[in-house]
Amino acid sequence: MTALSVLDLSPIVEGSNASQSLANSLDLARHAERLGYKRYWLAEHHNMPGIASAATAVVIAHVAGGTKTIRVGAGGIMLPNHAPLVIAEQFGTLAALHPGRIDLGLGRAPGTDMGTARALRRNLEASDNFPQDVVELMGYFQPAEEGQRIHAVPGEGQKVPVWILGSSLYGAQLAAMLGLPYAFASHFAPAELDHALDMYRSRFQPSEQLDKPYAMLGLNVFAAPTDAEAKLLFTSLQQAFVNLRTGRPGRLPPPVEGYDQTLEPMAKTMLGQALSCAVVGSPETVRQGIDAFVRRTGADELMVTAQIFDHAARVRSFEILAEAHKSLSQAA
Repeated sequence: MTALSVLDLSPIVEGSNASQSLANSLDLARHAERLGYKRYWLAEHHNMPGIASAATAVVIAHVAGGTKTIRVGAGGIMLPNHAPLVIAEQFGTLAALHPGRIDLGLGRAPGTDMGTARALRRNLEASDNFPQDVVELMGYFQPAEEGQRIHAVPGEGQKVPVWILGSSLYGAQLAAMLGLPYAFASHFAPAELDHALDMYRSRFQPSEQLDKPYAMLGLNVFAAPTDAEAKLLFTSLQQAFVNLRTGRPGRLPPPVEGYDQTLEPMAKTMLGQALSCAVVGSPETVRQGIDAFVRRTGADELMVTAQIFDHAARVRSFEILAEAHKSLSQAA
């Protein structure tokens, strides 16, 4: 049965702060561990008022240190923002602290706007070097070779699992060529999903890390006791998306009754496209929705995200999803 994992942006909600968001992330990770989720990933974003996971490796250390068995990792690190050696040292340190539990997902987008990218001292042409940077980074995790002058300490010999993230055909081609697992951002950019999966699977070349294709797909899941309650929770993400796409990023807003009725046609169309990979509803609706999504895509793993305003409702959503997934597994 398809594995379930969690993608967390550590949302900062209106009326709250980053300290509470980071505490909530650890609490949710502990619940996810108890519920049997496979991994808990955090994402690198910068200059985003509603996201507390900018210093991604630091937050991973916070979550991994407060859990015991669940895999914890980056979904992802935006590698062009960093020197490969620095990331090798960071994740080598994480792997030394938490052996066998750390994942490293890599993306080539800046994870921010161009002005902030410059403030990160990012070379705006660095994305062109992404394949070489990935190979360089992976090399730092290998055992040292004779005459090697630059070493990642910690990191060397740890073979931290590396994933390629993407929302286009570029990442699919690279993951296939390098023989790496592939995570597609269908939770916010689903347009190329089917084409990217076909390309990844058809061109995959086995590697030391992976002998056959392994695709993890992003999916929004908003679960509640009733369809109506779940749809109300979903309006927080809808509002946040409209705000972001209209140049007004902010903290995650509270749900609004009848929000979709206030939207202009263009905004409705945008949401319908960007958030088409979403399962929103009661336990039975969620069970049917994830089953249909997996049957359509052949996903090996689902990376589930839920930007829910109320933390207790967010935890409950992941509980309902775990129960739905369990019932599907038993029926299989």
